[in-house]
Amino acid sequence: MNEKVIQCFKDKKILCPIFAGILSLFLISIIVYFAVLTQQKIKQGKHIDRWNLTVTETGEVYAKPDLAIVELSVIAEKPNATDALTASADRMNAVIGFVKEKGVDEKDIKTTRFNISPRYEYYDEYGQRIFYYEPTGKRILVGYEVTQTLQVKIREMAKIGEILQGATEAGVNDIGNLYFTIDKQDEFKKQAREEAIKKAKEKAKELASQAGVKLVRIANISEYGFTPYPYYDYGLTKEAVGLGGGAPAIETGENKITVTVTIIYEVE
Repeated sequence: MNEKVIQCFKDKKILCPIFAGILSLFLISIIVYFAVLTQQKIKQGKHIDRWNLTVTETGEVYAKPDLAIVELSVIAEKPNATDALTASADRMNAVIGFVKEKGVDEKDIKTTRFNISPRYEYYDEYGQRIFYYEPTGKRILVGYEVTQTLQVKIREMAKIGEILQGATEAGVNDIGNLYFTIDKQDEFKKQAREEAIKKAKEKAKELASQAGVKLVRIANISEYGFTPYPYYDYGLTKEAVGLGGGAPAIETGENKITVTVTIIYEVE
């Protein structure tokens, strides 16, 4: 104890009891403060890891596609590279001109592949043609193949069959990877998200009630979405898309847009 305090007691001054009381109250306040702080930290710690409730739900929305994307290819073979390139270019230019005439915007037409390659035939030592490499045989250059692929976005869905039909007549001999999508999906994703959140909240309330706990607050929320596309592949021949028998009937169906949300609640 402070010497002045001791001296006060010895001198029996009137200020000693007052000073001692103030000192006692100060010490008691410090003890109470740290006790309350410790209890709060212990209480908070229970909600960090041990008392979490996680729920996951998915919302679904069906919508009709408004955009078709297809790859149109021209494959030309000639004895020399120059002739093959010229034949391919003439046919592809005709295809591009046709799809533009049908109202396809230039920004929706893109070349995705261009390739020139030699074509060989193989013969064995007896002069018979074979369809694999033979070390004792001969490899003979018989020509060149040029492949050009055009990706086309069709926004007028009613014209899909007509465009495919006309493209084959203009020179396309390979059509593939036709699929349907929705150009602007944000509004549909919003609807799916709202459904997923609503279902997740209802599920959380039900689980909390069954478990005998109380939902305190949402600690975290996350989402991911997925939109599956129906794919259609067409054959290598013009007959595969109906040349001579009218434009092919293309059914777009509906796309399913899904959003899955995960919500983490703090409970007590």
